[in-house]
Amino acid sequence: MARGTPADRRRLAQALPPLRDADAAAIEAFLDATWAESGLARQSLAGYRRDLEGYARWRDGAGGGLAGADRAALFDYLAYRTGAGYSPRSNARLLSALRAFFAHAVRRGQRSDDPCAQLEPPRLPRLLPKALAESQVDALLAAPDVATPQGLRDRAMLELMYACGLRVSELVGLPATGVNLRQGVLRVTGKGSRERLVPLGEEARHWLQRYLDEARPAFAGKRSPTPLFLVPGGEALTRQAFWVLVKRHAAAAGIDPARVSPHGLRHSFATHLLNHGADLRALQMLLGHSSLSTTQIYTLVAREHLKRLHGLHHPRA
Repeated sequence: MARGTPADRRRLAQALPPLRDADAAAIEAFLDATWAESGLARQSLAGYRRDLEGYARWRDGAGGGLAGADRAALFDYLAYRTGAGYSPRSNARLLSALRAFFAHAVRRGQRSDDPCAQLEPPRLPRLLPKALAESQVDALLAAPDVATPQGLRDRAMLELMYACGLRVSELVGLPATGVNLRQGVLRVTGKGSRERLVPLGEEARHWLQRYLDEARPAFAGKRSPTPLFLVPGGEALTRQAFWVLVKRHAAAAGIDPARVSPHGLRHSFATHLLNHGADLRALQMLLGHSSLSTTQIYTLVAREHLKRLHGLHHPRA
């Protein structure tokens, strides 16, 4: 068997024993407490659950199961995952879940030691966000057929994603009451249930108004659904469906769909703002980053852009 492929890893995970009741209860109690204390997003909690259940199944009750793991057991599991082809980034996410779980156990007096305390996270390569060129964004935004309700909805969503730098979960979860077209702002609920106000540009306001007037009533029918963006029948558009439509419109715009993703539009928003002189602190607020260090990755993108310009146009580059 060729090791390291996603299919191989799925088969290895399926071959593990079922989750024991004691481990399941410990994970559930941790997730409930974490949600209550930190308000983590649903996707983050799901990631914690997946990683902790994977480790608990691999351990299969040995040495007290998940809650009784020691530093040597964690090393053994990381070695197993490395041999199975899991990436350093995936293992770093696992360590983050384990650190949170055992720190919680120490705080609650369930353990006197933290087996993760001296574990170093894997060294990760620095990945720069992939932003589209401004001309590519223009072509993508113009791709939907706005003569149809679906096309008008797609145009409004793409305009909003690029104009406001939203996460895809923020976009599809946006309630109709979160839009104030008169003032030109959105009220967005981001990670950790933190709210922020994001200004709308003129183009985004125009297409959002058209969607609200011409397309959304046809989708909603006689219902009064909460989500802003709907499918026929009045249900909310899902993250997966938005991913598919982004790829489809990218292909129609002549852009390689492999280079385009919903998160790529958020990266493009940030990169283009910096390239046009935006302040880093203002960008942090617009993106909803809790730490400026997260936003600073975009300064590297802007620097790479300047280096390319220098290489193309300077006589001694």
